[in-house]
Amino acid sequence: MKGNIRGKIIFMLIAFWLISSCRSPEQKEEMKEEVFGATPVRVTRVEKQKISEKLNYTGTIEALRKINITPEVAGKITKIYVDEGDRVQEGQLLAELDTRAIRLQLEQAEAALAVAEASYKDAQRNFERMERLKGEKAVSDQQYEQVRLLFESAEAQRQQARAAVNLARYQLDVSMMEAPFSGIIASKNSEVGDVINPLMGGFVPTSGVVTLMDFSQVKIEVDVSQTDINRIKKGQPAYLKVTALPNRVFEGRVSLVNMTADPLSKKFKVEVRIDNPDLILRPNTFGEITLEVSSHENALVIPQAAILEDRYVFVAKENRAEKREVTIGLQNTELAEVLSGIQEGELVIIEGNYGLEDGAEIDIKEVLQ
Repeated sequence: MKGNIRGKIIFMLIAFWLISSCRSPEQKEEMKEEVFGATPVRVTRVEKQKISEKLNYTGTIEALRKINITPEVAGKITKIYVDEGDRVQEGQLLAELDTRAIRLQLEQAEAALAVAEASYKDAQRNFERMERLKGEKAVSDQQYEQVRLLFESAEAQRQQARAAVNLARYQLDVSMMEAPFSGIIASKNSEVGDVINPLMGGFVPTSGVVTLMDFSQVKIEVDVSQTDINRIKKGQPAYLKVTALPNRVFEGRVSLVNMTADPLSKKFKVEVRIDNPDLILRPNTFGEITLEVSSHENALVIPQAAILEDRYVFVAKENRAEKREVTIGLQNTELAEVLSGIQEGELVIIEGNYGLEDGAEIDIKEVLQ
């Protein structure tokens, strides 16, 4: 029983093969179209517009200026006048050290200077009198030299005392930490009572008393390959997009193009600066930089989705797909310039074109703009 069933199946398959092989190519194509029908596609019209070739990079947004406020002398912090997030102006007092010892040193130095000034004036009068007597040849050369040396010693002591006063005043000044520029207090790194030493400041990124940032203008550094570096120039427009603000594009300029490559990565540093007056862009966040390296006005443009194998497109001619070989010019991630192969106003297939054959029947579902 099983053998009879197997024999019938084999006979039916052979009969189907014989019938199919006897059909002409035209009949086969008609049969194929009857079975599968027209391919549904979406098309767009070829138009002229501006196209720009773009380079895209990802980088970290940084404040244009950042500084850890650290006194130039060691000491104990007695006051901190600001907190994280505070806006401060240039010259505003941010913190100060315990200055009692320095003030006493200043008083001591000023007293020593007063003594030195008095000694200097006395020595100066004696020297002036000795010069008159020498002119009258009333004193010996030895007496004259002795008074002159006393005068020069008094002058040196006066200069030394002045230097001691200036040093004490300097130490007092640098114990008062002022903002070198206007900005935002990004972090508070110390507390009142901490002893701070400026010589230890370089070991941690958040050293000092507070960290001050000015990000009214931000910068982004990106690494550019050797292939693209010659296409980027200082002053060139640049555009920034951030994930937190997907509908906004911030315009800036290339501010720095490094002339030498990094010895390890073999890439070049390029810096972009962007104005940020409202402080919307935040430091230490990621951003995508786009650089327009070249552009063509009034170019014949099609979507990238229409291009197959980097040189073919399908043009919709009534209800048939016509395969064309095209020459591509400028490109970006969305569009491509076509130099030859299609004409303005023609419809190119952008959906349903994969696997399509030249002359295949198509059903245009939508003309996309």
